[in-house]
Amino acid sequence: MLSGKGSSLAAFAPATYSFGENPEHPLDLLAAEQAMALVALSHTVIEHQLYSAMLAEIGTIGTRVASLTTRRLMTLTGINGYSTVRRGVSGLVNKLSIERQKVAGQNGGHQPPLVYLVFTPEEILARRRAAGFPAYPKGVESEPGTLSLGPAVKRVVDGRNLSRREAQVALCCAQGLTNAEIGARLTVSEQTVKFHLRNIFVKFGVKRRAELVSRLFREGGGTGFSL
Repeated sequence: MLSGKGSSLAAFAPATYSFGENPEHPLDLLAAEQAMALVALSHTVIEHQLYSAMLAEIGTIGTRVASLTTRRLMTLTGINGYSTVRRGVSGLVNKLSIERQKVAGQNGGHQPPLVYLVFTPEEILARRRAAGFPAYPKGVESEPGTLSLGPAVKRVVDGRNLSRREAQVALCCAQGLTNAEIGARLTVSEQTVKFHLRNIFVKFGVKRRAELVSRLFREGGGTGFSL
């Protein structure tokens, strides 16, 4: 059975989605990819597996909603366990990533099918802001300058096999926070921050914080988001 605890962010690779017109302008594409990366960081591993599968399914059938049974979601994601899937779906609902809707059953006496409305990453961030919830996960908590942080977010999500906490610490470093400031933001001790930093340095093949930050923002090819 899969578990979100201590799992790698490698499972958070951005999913492909297509609702309406795809972004064509490079900046629109950057914003869309960054939104997906930020949403991925706010999901557990299980939640994001489910969310990515839902996006792919909705994109395939060309509609915003679809009836997806627990068994179907298990098949799409490879997650074993009805309760695991149900908890993941509930997490997505609570985080405003999807909306659960019931429709009238066609056969009398039968339980009506469960239909999910799946939101795009950009819509999720907007819904969270409108509801007064933090739109961004721990480690990326201020909106000003977020677009400039995009390359670092993308690199943290896409590679290096970081845990969720390591990803949060790495993003805090990218924003110039000290160990004490990182500890205060993430509600952990400075010793815990140092422990995570050591693991991050090993995974990125660097020896000091300045090298890590440089690696996070290093220019790549194409959109500048590539590792």
